[in-house]
Amino acid sequence: MAAAAAAAAVGGPQQSQPELPAPGLALDKAATAAHLKAALSRPDNRAGAEELQALLERVLSAERPLAAAAGGEEAAAAAGGGGGPGAAEEEALEWCKCLLAGGGGYDEFCAAVRAYDPAALCGLVWTANFVAYRCRTCGISPCMSLCAECFHQGDHTGHDFNMFRSQAGGACDCGDSNVMRESGFCKRHQIKSSSNIPCVPKDLLMMSEFVLPRFIFCLIQYLRDGYNEPAADVSSEKDLNKVLQLLEPQISFLEDLTKMGGAMRSVLTQVLTNQQNYKDLTSGPGENACAKKSHEKYLIALKSSGLTYPEDKLVYGIQEPSAGTSTLAVQGFAGATGTLGQVDSSDEEDQDGSQGLGKRKRVKLSSGTKADQSIMDVLKHKSFLEELLFWTIKYEFPQKMVTFLLNMLPDQEYKVAFTKTFVQHYAFIMKTLKKSHESDTMSNRIVHISVQLFSNEELARQVTEECQLLDIMVTVLLYMMESCLIKSELQDEENSLHVVVNCGEALLKNNTYWPLVSDFINILSHQSVAKRFLEDHGLLVTWMNFVSFFQGMNLNKRELNEHVEFESQTYYAAFAAELEACAQPMWGLLSHCKIRETQEYTRNVVRYCLEALQDWFDAINFVDEPAPNQVTFHLPLHRYYAMFLSKAVKCQELDLDSVLPDQEMLMKLMIHPLQIQASLAEIHSNMWVRNGLQIKGQAMTYVQSHFCNSMIDPDIYLLQVCASRLDPDYFISSVFERFKVVDLLTMASQHQNTVLDAEHERSMLEGALTFLVILLSLRLHLGMSDDEILRAEMVAQLCMNDRTHSSLLDLIPENPNPKSGIIPGSYSFESVLSAVADFKAPVFEPGGSMQQGMYTPKAEVWDQEFDPVMVILRTVYRRDVQSAMDRYTAFLKQSGKFPGNPWPPYKKRSSLHPSYKGLMRLLHCKTLHIVLFTLLYKILMDHQNLSEHVLCMVLYLIELGLENSTEDESDEETSVGGPERCHDSWFPGSNLVSNMRHFINYVRVRVPETAPEVKRDSPASTSSDNLGSLQNSGTAQVFSLVAERRKKFQEIINRSNSEANQVVRPKTSSKWSAPGSAPQLTTAILEIKESILSLLIKLHHKLSGKQNSYYPPWLDDIEILIQPEIPKYSHGDGITAVERILLKAALQSRMNKRIIEEICRKVTPPVPPKKITAAEKKTLDKEERRQKARERQQKLLAEFASRQKSFMETAMDVDSPENDIPMEITTAEPQVSEAVYDCVICGQSGPSSEDRPTGLVVLLQASSVLGQCRDNVEPKKLPITEEEQIFPWDTCAAVHDVRLSLLQRYFKDSSCLLAVSIGWEGGVYVQTCGHTLHIDCHKSYMESLRNDQVLQGFSVDKGEFTCPLCRQFANSVLPCYPGSNVENNLWQRPSNKSMQDLIKEVEELQGRPGAFPVSISSETNLSKEMESVMKDIKNTTQKKYRDYSKTPGSPDNDFLFMYSVARTNLELELIHRGGNLCSGGASTAGKRSCLKKESEVQSDCLAKSHTAGKCQSLHLNPALLTLNSVMSGIGKDQLFHVLALHMRLYSIDSEYNPWKKLTQLVEDMNSQLGNDEQPEVPILYHDVTSLLLIQILMMPQPLHKEHFTCIVKVLFTLLYTQALAALSVKCSEEDRSAWKHTGALKKNTCDAEKSYEVLLSFIINELSKGKLYHEEGTQECVMISPIAWSPESMEKYLQDFCLPFLRITSLLQHHLFGEDLPSCQEEEEFSVLASCLGLLPAFYQTEHPFISASCLEWPVPPFDIITQWCFEIKSFTERHAEQGKALLIQESKWKLPHLLQLPENYNTIFQYYHRKTCSVCTKVPKDPAVCLVCGTFVCLKGLCCKQQSYCECVLHSQNCGAGTGIFLLINASVIIIIRGHRFCLWGSVYLDAHGEEDRDLRRGKPLYICKERYKVLEQQWISHTFDHINKRWGPHYNGL
Repeated sequence: MAAAAAAAAVGGPQQSQPELPAPGLALDKAATAAHLKAALSRPDNRAGAEELQALLERVLSAERPLAAAAGGEEAAAAAGGGGGPGAAEEEALEWCKCLLAGGGGYDEFCAAVRAYDPAALCGLVWTANFVAYRCRTCGISPCMSLCAECFHQGDHTGHDFNMFRSQAGGACDCGDSNVMRESGFCKRHQIKSSSNIPCVPKDLLMMSEFVLPRFIFCLIQYLRDGYNEPAADVSSEKDLNKVLQLLEPQISFLEDLTKMGGAMRSVLTQVLTNQQNYKDLTSGPGENACAKKSHEKYLIALKSSGLTYPEDKLVYGIQEPSAGTSTLAVQGFAGATGTLGQVDSSDEEDQDGSQGLGKRKRVKLSSGTKADQSIMDVLKHKSFLEELLFWTIKYEFPQKMVTFLLNMLPDQEYKVAFTKTFVQHYAFIMKTLKKSHESDTMSNRIVHISVQLFSNEELARQVTEECQLLDIMVTVLLYMMESCLIKSELQDEENSLHVVVNCGEALLKNNTYWPLVSDFINILSHQSVAKRFLEDHGLLVTWMNFVSFFQGMNLNKRELNEHVEFESQTYYAAFAAELEACAQPMWGLLSHCKIRETQEYTRNVVRYCLEALQDWFDAINFVDEPAPNQVTFHLPLHRYYAMFLSKAVKCQELDLDSVLPDQEMLMKLMIHPLQIQASLAEIHSNMWVRNGLQIKGQAMTYVQSHFCNSMIDPDIYLLQVCASRLDPDYFISSVFERFKVVDLLTMASQHQNTVLDAEHERSMLEGALTFLVILLSLRLHLGMSDDEILRAEMVAQLCMNDRTHSSLLDLIPENPNPKSGIIPGSYSFESVLSAVADFKAPVFEPGGSMQQGMYTPKAEVWDQEFDPVMVILRTVYRRDVQSAMDRYTAFLKQSGKFPGNPWPPYKKRSSLHPSYKGLMRLLHCKTLHIVLFTLLYKILMDHQNLSEHVLCMVLYLIELGLENSTEDESDEETSVGGPERCHDSWFPGSNLVSNMRHFINYVRVRVPETAPEVKRDSPASTSSDNLGSLQNSGTAQVFSLVAERRKKFQEIINRSNSEANQVVRPKTSSKWSAPGSAPQLTTAILEIKESILSLLIKLHHKLSGKQNSYYPPWLDDIEILIQPEIPKYSHGDGITAVERILLKAALQSRMNKRIIEEICRKVTPPVPPKKITAAEKKTLDKEERRQKARERQQKLLAEFASRQKSFMETAMDVDSPENDIPMEITTAEPQVSEAVYDCVICGQSGPSSEDRPTGLVVLLQASSVLGQCRDNVEPKKLPITEEEQIFPWDTCAAVHDVRLSLLQRYFKDSSCLLAVSIGWEGGVYVQTCGHTLHIDCHKSYMESLRNDQVLQGFSVDKGEFTCPLCRQFANSVLPCYPGSNVENNLWQRPSNKSMQDLIKEVEELQGRPGAFPVSISSETNLSKEMESVMKDIKNTTQKKYRDYSKTPGSPDNDFLFMYSVARTNLELELIHRGGNLCSGGASTAGKRSCLKKESEVQSDCLAKSHTAGKCQSLHLNPALLTLNSVMSGIGKDQLFHVLALHMRLYSIDSEYNPWKKLTQLVEDMNSQLGNDEQPEVPILYHDVTSLLLIQILMMPQPLHKEHFTCIVKVLFTLLYTQALAALSVKCSEEDRSAWKHTGALKKNTCDAEKSYEVLLSFIINELSKGKLYHEEGTQECVMISPIAWSPESMEKYLQDFCLPFLRITSLLQHHLFGEDLPSCQEEEEFSVLASCLGLLPAFYQTEHPFISASCLEWPVPPFDIITQWCFEIKSFTERHAEQGKALLIQESKWKLPHLLQLPENYNTIFQYYHRKTCSVCTKVPKDPAVCLVCGTFVCLKGLCCKQQSYCECVLHSQNCGAGTGIFLLINASVIIIIRGHRFCLWGSVYLDAHGEEDRDLRRGKPLYICKERYKVLEQQWISHTFDHINKRWGPHYNGL
C-alpha cells in the first residue's frame, strides 16, 4: 500500500528515504508490469512470482512509519523527499494500478473487468443523510431499502412506499430476493444476468491475485503502526483521525476495486478470507525488524482491549462445538443475580471516576464461568478480513472502511465470512462502544453494518447454528448492563438483594445500548432464530435475568415536605430502556407464538418468568403490603408474564389455569401494578406535586400511545386475571385501600382520613371508581379481535379530536414489532378508518391559519360507539376527556338527540372469553354492594367530597352488574357456614339483582364525637329495650374494608399453610387511626331504611328537582319490558341513567319490578332542607360574588362588542355625499365642519391641529410585486431540468429599467427623471388599518413598548409596533392634514369656464409658491411630522431603488421618488382589483354600490382570503395612501398632502414645464435644438401617467375638480398621439402609405381632429421626415406584426394603449373627490371610464360603434402641436433611428403578477434540486431553497455564499423582492417568507393524499400540489399581507 511517505518515526531511529525502484523501472512501470505479467503466465512461474514479490516488497515497504502518531511535522516534511508529503504513497498506488492492469491502461482494465460483472444485486452503499426509499408492498424484511435510481426504475405505482433520509446509512437491496419480492426489482436488476455472462479469462485478474494480498497487508501494518492506546487525554482521537486521513487514498482505491463488479469482488474475497496468505505474511516476523515491531503493536492492542490471544493449542472458546449453551447460561447467571459480587477492580473501564454517578455505588455481579469469559475475552484472527474488522472497530468504525466492507457484500461467500467475523467480534464491539466518546456516530455505523447482515433470515439462522449468535448476543447485553447496576431501594431499602440499572448512567441516558438491542430484535424477527431462543431453557433464564435488571428501576419516592431540589430527567432513559431492551424483544418473541403448535414456547417463557418474579419478591423481601409513598412504573417481568398469558389464551388455546400460579403468588403479583394505578390517581390529584413536573411526565408517558400497549395495557390485563381468580371481596377492599379512600366509605357525615388530606379525597375516590370501571369494562385482552381493537382505539382517538391521518397512525398503539419501520398502515387500518370517520378536506381559516386534511367521527359512531372508558384509558392529558365529552354534547345537540349536558354514555361490552368469566364476580360481591349503597346514600344526603363523576361511576358499576348477572335469583345463597363476616349483616346474598331490593334499616357507624349523628342518638339510648329491639331489626355492623382484606389475606395464607384454626380477627381500622388524633371516635347508630332501589328513585327526584318525578314506564307501556333496547335511554344525563338502571332491574326480576312500583306509590317526604353552617355560608357568598363579577364582565364585553360593531359598520359603509348636497341648498351658508379623529390610545376625539396633529397608523413596505408583471398571462414554470431556465428580461421592472437607462444615455438627466416613474422594484407601498392616534400619544406608546421586556415579534427600534386597537402590524404614522370638510362639495361643482381659461389657471396655480395654509418656514409640530414621515418613506426602500440620477442627491431624484410612491400605490391598487376597473368601486364582493371611499377598496382576492373580517380589512387601499375615510368624509388624502407638500419644495425649471409643451405652440422649433448640451426628453417619449401625477401634485391642495379634468383632457391628447405614433411604427411600409393616403383625404372634414385616420396619416407624414421609418430591411421584419390591420384592430390597439392611463386616472379621481367608480363589462371599460373622467361630451350618442378618438379635446390646433412634438423626435432619430423607434413603442399591456407555476408532484422538484449544485459556491447545499418569484436556486443558511455578513436567502430577498422573499425549502417541502429583518414559516403548498403537510419530509409520502393553498400564498404576496396574516415571526439576523 502506498507506504506512507508522509512519515515520521513512531519509534526507533528515523529511516532514511527508502529506495524506490530504479529510475528506469519507475519511468516505465507499464513495461515492467507487462514483463511480469508475461512471466507469471508461463506454466513455471516461480521466478516471476519471486520477482513480483521483490518489487512489491520495495514499493509497498512498510518501513516508512506514519507521521501521524508522533505528530512530528518536521519529520514529515523531511520524509516527503522531493515530492512533498504523500508523494511516495501516490507513487505506490500508481505502481499497484499499473501492476493490476498488467501493463495496459488502468481505465481500460477497469472497463474490461466490469464487463464480467455477474452480480444481479445493486448493493449501493450509502451513508447518513442519503435519500432512499422503502416500499412495504415489495419488502419481505422490514428493513428493506432502495436507492433512488432503483426505486424510480422499478414500478411501485399504488404501493405503500415512502422516501426517507437514512439515519445510519444503508445499502440498496434491489435484486436481493431474500429481502424483497422480485416484482419490485428495477429494470437493471430484473435479469438474472449470471447466465449470459462469459467466464472471466484467467489472465485478466491474475495480477490482482498476486498484488492485493500485499496491498491489504500493507494497509493493516499502517493501521497497527498508527494506533496508540488512548491515554487519559482525548487528543489521541485526533491522532487516529490523522492516520485515517493519510490512509484515505488507499481505502478509496480498495473501494473503487469493489465497484468494478462481481469478478473483482470474488478476487478480493479470496484474498480477504484466505487463511494461508494471512499466516504467511503475518507470522514470519523473524527476519524483518519492522514487521516484528508491527506484530508487537498488534499484540499490545489486543491486550489493551482486554482480549487474550490464545495460543494455538488452547481450545478456542467460540468455535467449540460442544459448548452446550444451556450449561453456559445456567451456571453463569442463575446464582449471579442474587449474590452481589465485589466491585471488580481489574476492569479498567470501571475506574473512570463514574462512581459518583447517582451518588450510589455501582454493583458488579460476580463474573460467570469460563465459558462466557471466552465469549467476552478471546479473539483469534485467522485472516485479513478478521484483522481488518478488528482495526475497523479499534478506530471506531471509520466511514470509509465501513463503506468498503459493505461494498463487498454482494459477494455471497464474503457475506457469510464477514457475518461470522462480525459475530466473533461482537463482544469487542460492545466494549469499544461503551468507551467511545462518539457513541452516537459509532452506534449508527454499527447498525449500518449489522442491519445488512442480520436482516437476512437464511444468514441469521446459519450464524445462530454455527457461531452461537444468540448466546453471544444475550451474554454481551448482560455484560453491558452489568456495568451500571445499583442496589434497588424498592420495598426494603436496607436488606434488598435486588439490583437494577442506574438510569442516570451514560450507558442508559445516551441509549448507548441500542445498536446491540436493535440487532437482537432484528434476529428475533426471524422465526427460525426465535424458535431456537424459545426452546433453549438456559437462554431464557439468562434473558429473564437481564429483564430483571430493569424491574423496579427509576424508583420514585413521594416528597412529603420540601419541593425536590433537582428534578431528574432520568425517566426518559428508563422508559426508553424498558421499551427497547425489554418490550420490543418481547413483541418479537410473541409474534412467533401465534398457533397452537407453539404452546410449549409460551409455557417455557411463563415458567421462567414466574421463577424470576419469585426471586424478585424474595430479593426485595416482599410480604403483602407495598412500601408507602413509592412507585416504579417499570415492571417488565410482570408485563412479559401478562403478554404471554394473553397470547396463550387468545392464539394458542392454552388453559389459563394451567399457567397460573397459586393464590398467594397472584396476590403478590397484583400489588405492584395496582400500586401504579393508585399512584396515577395520586399524581393527577397533585399529591406528588413536590416531586416536580417530571412525575407528571412519567404518568403521561406510561399511557402514551407508543408505550401504552407495553405498559398500562399488560398491567390492567394482569390485574384482570388476578381479579378473576382471587376472592372478589379481597380484591375490592384492596383497591379502596390502595387508593386510600377506605375511611371515606362511611355512612356518617363526618369522618377522619388519616392517610389522605380532605382536598384529595374526592379525586382519589373518583380515581378508584374509574379504575374499577376500566378494569371491568376493558376487553382489549379479554376476547376482542384485532380488528375490533383497532376500531375501538381509532374511535377513542377520533372522539377526543379530529385527527390527521399521520397522527392517527402515530396515536394508535401498534404491536411494536419494531425495527419494522412498518407502520400499521395495513389494509385493515384504511378500511376501519373509512368505516368510522369522514374526511374533511384541508381548509383555510380566517386569519390565514391553514388546516390539514382531517378525519372526524361519523354520526353513527357518536351514536353507538363512543366509549368514554376507552377515552379515559387513552388520554395523556385530562383535558382530552373533556374535549371528547364536549364534542359528544355538541353532536347530541346538533342531531337533536339530547339538549342538555349529557353524561358519558353506557356502552355495551363485547362478550368475555370464557377463561375470564371470574372477573364479573367483582360486581356480585357484598363488599362492592356496601360501597355502592354507602355512596348512593352519601350523595343523596349531600355529604362533602362527592361529585357528579362519583355518582356517574357508581351508576356505571350498578349497570355493569345488572348487565352481567348470571345466577337466577332463585338460588340466593344463604350465608355459608364458617366465620361470620361483618358484611353478612348488610346483604343476604351476593347477587346484585336481589341485593338491590334489600332494605337496610339501621347502620352502626364510628363517628367523631363532634358529629351531628351522636346527638341524634341520645333519645334512643334512654331505654335499653329500645336499643335491644333495634339490634334484632337488622342493624348492620360497622363495616371496615381494611379488616375484611386482612382477614381474607390471612385465610388464604392459612389455607396454604393448613393452619386454619389460627383465624385472627384484626381490630377494625385501628391500624390507620393515628395516635392521639383529634376527636375520639364513638359508635353511633343511624336509621337508614333504604334499599339501593329506593335510593335510586330518590336520586331521580333529587336530580330532576321535582317530587315524585319517577313513574315506572311499564305501567303505561307494557311493551317496554319485552323490547328493552330503547333509543330514548341511550343518551342523556343522570336522570336518564337512573331510569335506564331501574328499567333493567325491573326486567331482571319480578320482585324488583314490584318493589319499584311500591316505592313509587308511597309519597316520599320532602328531603329536609339543609342547615347552612358558617363555613358553607362563606363558600356560598364567594359563589355569589363570583357570579356577580361574571355578570359584570359579560356586560362590559357586550358593550365593547357593540362598540366594535358600530365601528365596523361605519368603517365599511361610508355615508354617501349625495345626502349632504340638499342640506347645503337649504342652509344659507355651508357649515364648515372640521374633520374629527378618534385617538385609539387616549380615546379623545378632535380635529388634527398644527400643534397636536393626529396621524393614521400605516405600514410602509418596499415592494417589487409590480416589477414581476410580465406581458403574458401564463405564469412561468419552475425549472425542473437543466434545460429550463427563467430569464428576467421580460419583466415589467426590467423593461422600465432599460427604458430609463436608454433615455439617460441620450437626454438631459433632469428631464429624464421626469419622463418616467420608478418604484416598479422597491417601490414603497403604504397600507393602513384605518385607526388614528395623536402623534404624541404614539410616541409615549412607542416608549412603553421599548421598555417592555417581553419579546415581541417586531423591532421597536425600527419604529415597528402593532396598532393599539386592532393589533395590526405597522411601522409609521401618517399625519392627518388639518382641514375642513366643506371643500368636498364646493370644489366639485361644475363650472362653465372654457378650456383655455382653465389651462391658464392651472399654469398660474402651478407657478404660485406653496399656497398651503401651513407655511413650511414656521416649524410646527405638524410640519416636523410631515418631514419625519417623508424620511420614513424614503428609508423604507434601499438607496439603489430611489437614486437613479447621474448626479447623486439631486433634487430631481427626490421629486421622481415622491411622485413614484403615488404611482406605485395606484398601480398596486389596480392589481388588487384584478388589473381593471370593471368591477367598479365596490370590492368585488359587490356589497354596495353607493359611494365608495378608498377604505373599502377590496379586491376579490382579499375578500376570498378572509382577511376582510379584520378591522376594515387589511388592504384599505392606500391609494395615495389616503385612507379616505374611516368615518364619512374624514381624513382625506393624508399621504397625498404629505407628498404634495414636499414636491412643491422642488419647483420645476419654469422654462421647462411640460405643461407649456402640452398647451402652447413654440414660435421657432429650431431654436430649441441649437445648444450643444443633451436635449430634453421629447414629449412623446414621456410617460403620460407620470406627467399626470406631477401635474396634480404640483397644484395647490385641495384641487378643483375642473382643473383636474382639464389636466386629464390635455394629457389624453398626448397619450393618443403616442398611441398613433407607436401604431405607425408597428405596421408595415405598405400599411403606412395606405393610411397616409386615406387620412389625407379626410383631413378637411368637419371633425378631422377627432378622426384617428386623419391624425394617423398626419403623424406618419410628420415622422417620415426623419429617419424613423428608414432602416435596414432585416430589422424591418422584426417589427412587422403578422396581423393585417383592420379598422377594428386598430381601434382596439389604440384603446388598449390608453386604458392603463384611464384606469389610474379614474382611481386618482375616485380618491381625490370621493366619486364612485362605475362598474361595467370588460369591452365597454374604455368608454365608461372616459365619460366618468369627463373626456366624453355628455351628449355623446352611443348607438354607433364607439371610437376612442371622439374623446379628444385639443387645447391648441392639433396639427400644429403634433408637428411640434414630432419635430423633437425627428431631430433625435436622425442620429439614433433604432433607439428612437424602441422608445416610441411603450409596452403598456402588463398582465397580473404571478408566482412560478409548480409541478404537480413534489418528487420532481425534490429529485432535481436536492442534488443540484449551487452556481455561486459550486457545492451541493446542505439546505437548498428556491425562490418562488424568480426561480433562483440558493443556499439557505449556507456560510459558503455569505456576503458582508448576509446569507444568500436574505440577500436574494433584498435583490429580488426589495426585502420580501418567498422560498421553497427543498428538503422540508415548506415555504419560508422573509420580510425585512424577520422571517416566518408559512407552511407547505404540497400535501399528501390525506391532505397533510409533511414538514421536513419525515414521513416521505408522495406529495401533490394544493392549488388552493398556492393561490392563497400568491394572494398574500400580491396584496402585501404577509405581515398581517402570519403570526409567528422571528428575527433572522441575516443568517438565512
